[in-house]
Amino acid sequence: MARNSRSPVTGKHRVARRTKIAMGAIGLAIAVGALAVAVTAGRTGEASADPADPSFFIDINKVPAGNNVNAALKKKGAQGSFTVNCGTNADGAHQNPDNFIAQPGIKNGAQHLHDYVGNKTTNADSTLKSLLAGGTTCRNGDKSAYFWPVIRIDRGDKEAAQQKNQQAQQQQKGKTGDVQQDKSAQDAQDAQDQRNSQGQGGGRSGRSAQQQGDQSQNQDGQQQRRQRNQDQNNQQDQNNQNNQQDKQGQNQQQDKNNQNQNQANQNQGQQQDQLGGIQGANKEVGDNDGTIIEPESATLKFIGGGARDVVAMPLGLRILYGDAKQSTNGPKNARPSWTCTGFEDRLTDLYPICPKGSKVERIHAFPNCWDGKNTDSKDHRSHIVFADQQGKCPQGFKNVPQLQVTLVYNVPQDVQQNGEYKVDAFAQEKHNPRSDHDDFANVMSRQIMGRLVNCINSGRACAE
Repeated sequence: MARNSRSPVTGKHRVARRTKIAMGAIGLAIAVGALAVAVTAGRTGEASADPADPSFFIDINKVPAGNNVNAALKKKGAQGSFTVNCGTNADGAHQNPDNFIAQPGIKNGAQHLHDYVGNKTTNADSTLKSLLAGGTTCRNGDKSAYFWPVIRIDRGDKEAAQQKNQQAQQQQKGKTGDVQQDKSAQDAQDAQDQRNSQGQGGGRSGRSAQQQGDQSQNQDGQQQRRQRNQDQNNQQDQNNQNNQQDKQGQNQQQDKNNQNQNQANQNQGQQQDQLGGIQGANKEVGDNDGTIIEPESATLKFIGGGARDVVAMPLGLRILYGDAKQSTNGPKNARPSWTCTGFEDRLTDLYPICPKGSKVERIHAFPNCWDGKNTDSKDHRSHIVFADQQGKCPQGFKNVPQLQVTLVYNVPQDVQQNGEYKVDAFAQEKHNPRSDHDDFANVMSRQIMGRLVNCINSGRACAE
C-alpha cells in the first residue's frame, strides 16, 4: 500500500467568503434599526454556513455488514492484483478545479477541487498527447491520470458564527444607546419649553405686565427656535437629498464601469472569473471552503473484478466512477463509497462516523467492461460499464482490469462526531456524500500494461 503519513489536521479558523458576505448583511440590517443575524435553517443562533447536512452522517456500526459488492467480486475469477505507487499529493502541489474528461477545455469546469496523482500535467486542456509528454509521480513510470475531489474539515463555522453574533450584538447595543441619548436630550428641551410657556409661578391670576412681557418674549424665543430648527431640518433634508443623488450618480457610474470591466473580461475569455477559480489560502472554489485534508494513504490497485481473465486496457481509455451531479442525473451512476478502516465489508453512501482507532475511508471501484472499440463516449460512460454480480460483461464487452482506488483519511474524532467534514462538490449537491466520484485516464506504456494483465491473470500480487 502506498502510504505517505502526515499529522492530523485540526482545522484552521478562517473567515470564508460567505462569512464576509453575511457580515455585510448584518451591518445593513443594523443601519435600519434591526438586529439581523443570518442563521442556518432550523438551527437558531448559528450563523449562515455551508457545512454538510447532519443527516449525511452515520455511525459505521449501524451500516449492515456484508454489503460490499466489490469484496464479493474479489472472491470470484482471477485472484491476482497489480498495485501502482503514485503517492498521495500530500503537499497539495497538484490540485485544480478542472476535469478534462467531463469538461474538456473548460478552466474551473468542475467547480470543486481535485487531488491528482500520477501524471503531473493534468488540467482542463489535457490530451493523450500532452499526457504522454508529461512527467509522473508514479514510481514505475506510469503516466496515467488519477484524480478525485478533496475532503475538507469545516469546523471554523461555529467560531465564525459566534464572532458574527457578538459583533452584531455590540453594534446593536451601541445603536440603542445613541437613540436613548438623543431621546433624553429632546425630552429635556421639551420640558424646558413647557416650563417657559407656563411661567415659573404655576399660572396664577393677576400676573404683572412684566411677567406677561416675559412670557411673550419666551413665546417669541420658542417660535424663533422652532423656526431655526425647521430651517436646519429643511437644509439637512436638502443636503441628504443632494448626497443621495450624488451617491446614486456615483453608483450608476460604478455600475457602468463594472459592466464595462465585465464585458472586457468576457471578451478576453477569462473563464476563471466566470466559473469561479481558486481563492484564498484554503483554495476555496465555488461553495467549497474549509481546510483541505489530504489522504494519509492512496492505494491504486488493479484487480480482476470477478473476471476469470482480463485483457489489456487500450491507451487513452477514460473512465468515470460515481456521479458528481447525482442530484441532477439521478442515482443510476452514484455508488456507495464510504466506510472506515477495519469495516471494509460494509459500504455506505453517507459520511461514516468511525470508532476510536478506525479512520475514514473511501473505496472507488471503477467500471471494468469495455466495448472493445472506443476509449470514450458522448456520456463518458457507454463505452465502459460494470460487470454483473458474477463478474461477467454484457454481450460485446470485454473484461479489462478493474481499478480500485482506496483513500484513507485521519479525520479527528470530534470532527466526525460533529459532522464537520465534507467532500468538495458542485453547489447543487450541497456536499452530498453520494456525489463522491473519481476519474482515470490510462496512459500506461504497453510494457507496464502487459505486466499488469499478467499479474492479475496468473494470480500474483504485484506492486510497482
